Amino acid sequence: MSFPNKRLRRLRRTPALRRLVAETRLSVDDLVAPLFIREGIETPVPIPSLSGVKQHTRESLINEVKELNSIGIPGIILFGIPEQKDSHGSQAWDPNGIVQLALQDCREAIGEDMVLIADLCVDEYTDHGHCGIIGEDGTVNNDQTIEIYGKIAQAQARAGADIVAPSGMMDGQVRAIRNALDEENFEETSILSYSAKYASGLYGPFRDAVDVTIADGGDRKTYQQDWRNGREALAEIRADIEEGADMIMIKPAIPYLDVLSKARQITDLPIAAYHVSGEYAMIKAAANQNLIDERIVALEHLTAIKRAGADFILTYLAREIAEVL
Repeated sequence: MSFPNKRLRRLRRTPALRRLVAETRLSVDDLVAPLFIREGIETPVPIPSLSGVKQHTRESLINEVKELNSIGIPGIILFGIPEQKDSHGSQAWDPNGIVQLALQDCREAIGEDMVLIADLCVDEYTDHGHCGIIGEDGTVNNDQTIEIYGKIAQAQARAGADIVAPSGMMDGQVRAIRNALDEENFEETSILSYSAKYASGLYGPFRDAVDVTIADGGDRKTYQQDWRNGREALAEIRADIEEGADMIMIKPAIPYLDVLSKARQITDLPIAAYHVSGEYAMIKAAANQNLIDERIVALEHLTAIKRAGADFILTYLAREIAEVL
């Protein structure tokens, strides 16, 4: 007796056959490496909760970027840790702020060979750890915050960023940033908006990496998305596209593949997914306990993200996977 699915079994018979008919292909071209640059250190500082990831000096960052370029990774995204923080996060738009200096260093070192993305937010730069200006009522003031985002975008574009990536989830942030960039004749600078950024429990290692603690034990649930909601994410995505986003992002990745898949159905714009610090740390922790094969699970995660509809992936696995691929 012949069964219809026997032809599928025949196509799985050998590695070469499986490779030939694979529906989804993960490439080094799909990878963006998140990198941390810290002001005031003389040697790179390992991040214990992010095995293998470091806070870089300006010199070590340049070396890292050159090595990533040499193995074919097409882009990086920079996060800064300043020496001094204040209530407004003013180092985020200071011409001599650490990310602006790092962007200039990278541009000088590699020219146009890689895409330079700058995370655009103030949580790393504020003494209260929120993503915006705190009003008298103790909540984030949306309108004052997006004015600051415009200033940050201009500073990052002047320093050489190809793409600015607003991650604060403020209403109207994309329009404010687009207007600010255009006013300074940075019409060619792109916006990658964190359009569906969830108030996730998977950001802990990242907050260690950027030395962020939210004041008074607070959280960001009033401006990041509720992880119980999916339709809300699509509304945010549509709003950012209407305001002028060139690309949109889903963050985190694996728990929100349904949102990623639905986003793919409503837009032809490029979609990024951020495989976040907690997702990375869980793979590393399980592998250290010999519970999983790290390489297989890492490839499985990233391929699933591609299969769900992402055009590119921000991941701390970028170097390791590029070397495998």
